[in-house]
Amino acid sequence: MAAELFFIYDSHCPWSYATTPLVNAVNKALPEVILNLWHCAYFSDADGENIITKKQVSQVKELSTVNFSPDYMGKLAQGKDSTLCANLMTWAAGKTPQQALALLNALQVAHFSNGNELSEQSDLTDIVDEFKLSIPAKVFNKTKLTADAEAQVHEIYALQEIIATQAIPALLLAINDELILLDHSLYLKNPDVFIDAIKLELNKHS
Repeated sequence: MAAELFFIYDSHCPWSYATTPLVNAVNKALPEVILNLWHCAYFSDADGENIITKKQVSQVKELSTVNFSPDYMGKLAQGKDSTLCANLMTWAAGKTPQQALALLNALQVAHFSNGNELSEQSDLTDIVDEFKLSIPAKVFNKTKLTADAEAQVHEIYALQEIIATQAIPALLLAINDELILLDHSLYLKNPDVFIDAIKLELNKHS
């Protein structure tokens, strides 16, 4: 039985941040489930319209286990731009998949806990050094998505048509030819229960 978990997310999306612990739990408890981290580049236009509100953050805090630093909260009025992170995570998922989830966690900590905007190459220097990554220059183009990142966004569009929702984040469990949309919102405070739900689906299709 082939099982894969697709995580459609944006590095700068608070709800994606709240959902990542569920992906971490799957990676730890069910290593046989292949992880596919798909950055949808929702916040890829730095036009000032990608604003996250205090109300949204309050909802995330209430329904999940994650926290947001004063530095992050103080910059909510600024438009978010995840272009560089979309390029980096798409590259990492393809070139160094064994590091991709840890890299995503590091980016989210830098953004939501440390207030790092992650919109300039210099914002990523410490993380790139920490993971000892040798990244091609095209990944650091902050004005547009790389060809690979653009292609992945189109794959996400196609998948969203199948599941009939464009909402992010989304967690999809693929078992053989079955595609199951998981309601992650039920488990944001209970990763262990989420693992049990996935095990039920795996057993059902075994």
